[in-house]
Amino acid sequence: MGLLALVLGVVAALLAVALWRERRELGRLRDWAAQPRLSDPPEGEGVWGEVFDHLHRHRRANLRRRRRLAELIVRQRRAAQALPYGVAMLEAGLRLDWCNRAAADHLGLDPERDRGQPIANFVREPAFVKYLDAGDFSQPVRIVRGSERTLALQLVPFGQDEHLLLSQDVTGAERLEAMRRDFVANVSHELRTPLTVLSGFLETIRDLKLDADRVRDYVALMAPQAERMKRLIEDLLTLSALEHSPPPPAEERIVVRPLLERMRAEAEALSGGRHRITLSVEGAHDLAGAESEIASAFLNLVSNAVRYTPEGGEVRLVWRSGEEGAEFTVEDTGIGIAPEHIPRLTERFYRVDRGRSRETGGTGLGLAIVKHALARHDATLAIESTPGKGSRFSARFPAARLLPVEPDPVAPEGRARAAGR
Repeated sequence: MGLLALVLGVVAALLAVALWRERRELGRLRDWAAQPRLSDPPEGEGVWGEVFDHLHRHRRANLRRRRRLAELIVRQRRAAQALPYGVAMLEAGLRLDWCNRAAADHLGLDPERDRGQPIANFVREPAFVKYLDAGDFSQPVRIVRGSERTLALQLVPFGQDEHLLLSQDVTGAERLEAMRRDFVANVSHELRTPLTVLSGFLETIRDLKLDADRVRDYVALMAPQAERMKRLIEDLLTLSALEHSPPPPAEERIVVRPLLERMRAEAEALSGGRHRITLSVEGAHDLAGAESEIASAFLNLVSNAVRYTPEGGEVRLVWRSGEEGAEFTVEDTGIGIAPEHIPRLTERFYRVDRGRSRETGGTGLGLAIVKHALARHDATLAIESTPGKGSRFSARFPAARLLPVEPDPVAPEGRARAAGR
């Protein structure tokens, strides 16, 4: 019995020691696992060392996966923020979960303050409400925010009762489409009148037996209409060339003085002695660019001044150049323009007085040509006008477009010797 008791006591002591060690290792495992940051595992005895090593490897692998996932989420958020389109994530009930900066700007959202709110609380335009009620999201819907911004919105289902709300600012596209429609309508209208006149006279000549003098009279009436269509087509081709041609060469020199002299001669020819035409040149600079484009712009300004100045008026052509830039100004003592029309003068086919424009032979494209030609040379058009007193149109060129006038290749001594011979 004494020996058995001794054996049992030893076994109990060994079990107690083993249990103490197990509890110590469990406590070390608990303390290590409770640490907020990953650290090296404690040194374990026997199988506990293997357990610590395995857990440490799994913990490190899990941390790497979590870091990769977090980096992926951050990258996706950054990519979504960089998109030029609005993206809003909507939870069940079309409630806002997240949105990028573009969507916040388009829809007036605050990603933090408005989170969890129904999107219909912020986009209340009737077209969008009807779009939500219909439940057909295969096509976007267009709404007008404020007075000028047009947005295209589309809901894209994903996940479990979740949606993406995509938004795009299509204001520019809408304006271009409106301009295209107006352009087609205006061209059709401008061509219809002369074509109607030509068709009427041709039918008359064909169907009636007319003497030679009457035929010549009809042909004389038809000629201006044909000329009008020709000018319109030429201006359309010029405008198209300006819009689609490569940039003008920066190394090509436009010798300004001969160009201005030519403009004065054109003005005098168009005036036919009915106006006083003057030219003033100040500064010794030429321009860099395409001469044909600048000549077209200058000629349109000059011809407009002559056409809209009554007989006995004055048209002044002024060129000034210096270190800060250059300016070609056309001033007249004509009928002037009301202030409300000035911002729209460079629009295609825009006319202050449509009937008077036709009488003077204008196509309605002249100032649009001027605007595009100057823009291609980094220049701008400034317009000042007072009804009944006259107008001033100024083409302003930056200093970067100026070139010093080249010296005369024949020096004074050379000219003197040539005169002596």
